[in-house]
Amino acid sequence: MAIQYNQVVTQSLAKQIAEQIRSAILNGDLQIDERLPTESELASRFNVSRPTIREALKRLAAQHLIRSRRGPAGGTFVNRPSREEMSDSLTGTATMMVSMGEFDLHAISEARREMERLCLKLAVERRTDAQLAEMAAALHQQQQPISDEDFCAADVRFHRALVDATSNPVLQFNMYTVIEALQPLTNMVANRFRERQFIIEHHQALYDAIAAQQLDSAEQALDALINHLTNEYEQALSWKQVQQTLQSGPQTG
Repeated sequence: MAIQYNQVVTQSLAKQIAEQIRSAILNGDLQIDERLPTESELASRFNVSRPTIREALKRLAAQHLIRSRRGPAGGTFVNRPSREEMSDSLTGTATMMVSMGEFDLHAISEARREMERLCLKLAVERRTDAQLAEMAAALHQQQQPISDEDFCAADVRFHRALVDATSNPVLQFNMYTVIEALQPLTNMVANRFRERQFIIEHHQALYDAIAAQQLDSAEQALDALINHLTNEYEQALSWKQVQQTLQSGPQTG
């Protein structure tokens, strides 16, 4: 049998160049705040066109690995991404994956429950008056007659304060995905079936347990909250599926 020799499609030049520069940054060959060669110099060194270099630099900028500055002392410099920038990138990716159905309800609920239970232990031990005040302020906002969007924002604020109480930057960074991406999505999907008072009561129980440094009570309150939200989400999905079936109409063969 003869082999069919089809054209091989390789990675774009811009992507390859971006990955080479990225590797140089990550392994320390390029230092933070070091100025990169100009577009013309890079084009000459890589033997490509300036538009190709420009596209490679756009890829790196999107990853917050480089920054540009205008003026006589300007140019393109190696950047130190802030925690917020990295969080935004991570959150955007997680949000897209959830919206595309890469994560199902069970995985989302399980991840949130286990990760936040881990945070609870440290939060109960380390919470400060300022963090308790932030949780209390978010809880107070949820008790007001506010929109669903503002209610969800207060929900995020409450759980961010809980995670901040761990005083552990690694946990805080990893929880960004759950709190900033997964939680709002599940909340907004379940808005039609949301029972605000139940959520407020669970948050109040969580707050009281953390303030009193009672880990068992805090874990029970979290489990009750996750179970309640999971039930709401399941109802919302069932309703959505029914609506889609009604809209599609009867199928004829």
